[in-house]
Amino acid sequence: MITKADKNAVRKKRHARVRSRITGTESRPRLNVFRSNKHIYAQLIDDVAGKTLASASTSDKELGLEASSNVAAASKVGELLAKRAVEKGLKSVVFDRGGYLYHGRVKALAEAARENGLEF
Repeated sequence: MITKADKNAVRKKRHARVRSRITGTESRPRLNVFRSNKHIYAQLIDDVAGKTLASASTSDKELGLEASSNVAAASKVGELLAKRAVEKGLKSVVFDRGGYLYHGRVKALAEAARENGLEF
């Protein structure tokens, strides 16, 4: 019998391959994206120090969204993350799509972050 591979396991494998080449520093952090069925999360991570410099998600009270998992909500998260990053003096980042395809919510988040001041 043929068994189908777990989608999340395949994504994690893809993400591990990407992470072997991408690292974030304090001056150029890694913009990590995690997508669940209900929410989307984004973080700016300094891998050298192992610290999160800024983060945003659809579960943030500031956005006022309740379990929004659509493209519009993802673009709002990208916008909020970019504003928080610019406040901390961060402009240039390395994009880590987390093993997801660059399409839909992930693409919307990335484009909104670019439009609001982040360069990648």
